[in-house]
Amino acid sequence: MKYTVITGASSGIGYKTALEFAARGKNLIIVARRFDKLEELKSAIQNINPDLNVIIRTSDLSVTNEAYTLYNSLKEYQIETWINNAGIGESSAVANQNLNKVETMLRLNIESLTILSTLFVRDYSHVEGTQLINVSSALGYAISLDTITYSASKYFVSAFTEGLAKELERKGAKMKVKVLAPAMTETEFGKNASDIKEFDYKANVPMYHTAKQMAGFMMELYDSDKVVGIVDENYEFKLRDQIYLILGA
Repeated sequence: MKYTVITGASSGIGYKTALEFAARGKNLIIVARRFDKLEELKSAIQNINPDLNVIIRTSDLSVTNEAYTLYNSLKEYQIETWINNAGIGESSAVANQNLNKVETMLRLNIESLTILSTLFVRDYSHVEGTQLINVSSALGYAISLDTITYSASKYFVSAFTEGLAKELERKGAKMKVKVLAPAMTETEFGKNASDIKEFDYKANVPMYHTAKQMAGFMMELYDSDKVVGIVDENYEFKLRDQIYLILGA
């Protein structure tokens, strides 16, 4: 019995992606901080297919050690796909940043993602059919003022993931490594990044995708032989080979 692991599954892209994998008959391990939201997702998955096995893991991946705890708790399961979707943003000029929030963001967006990616690659890179998908951002390929630190954290995700994909390809590994780079998406991200109670996408954002649309793009990337799935400046989704120049490739 094989499983798909999705972090940040309690809402947004992670939640909708879990439903997409469930529709394909995939057993799921869903991870987030909020147990009640994971229970809600589990019920929705079992409405799609009651025969699927759904494992809930609560974990706060902004605490670096919890990445190790999470991975070690899943040793008994055979994992087919690992999706590092959990992440947060920070929307403020550098001089005005809340450094406590920035530290949390860097631990979640960079440290835990790197740890979980590394552990999964160590154990599964030789296994046919396995995939690692890391969720970056269109701002992992372009800098937006007043959200520079968030953008920089996603540059790390994009560069790390693209480089890892090439490294494994060069070694003849069977695992495929990919990066999804959404642009503005209607999720809880907007209000959390700006530390406000509600964020009206229709009123404030000229173009955006829904979480369901982004989950559909995730599945296009999953099905493809490309490394990057990115939303471009026209809000069109493109599948691409590596974007970053990789020396020694």
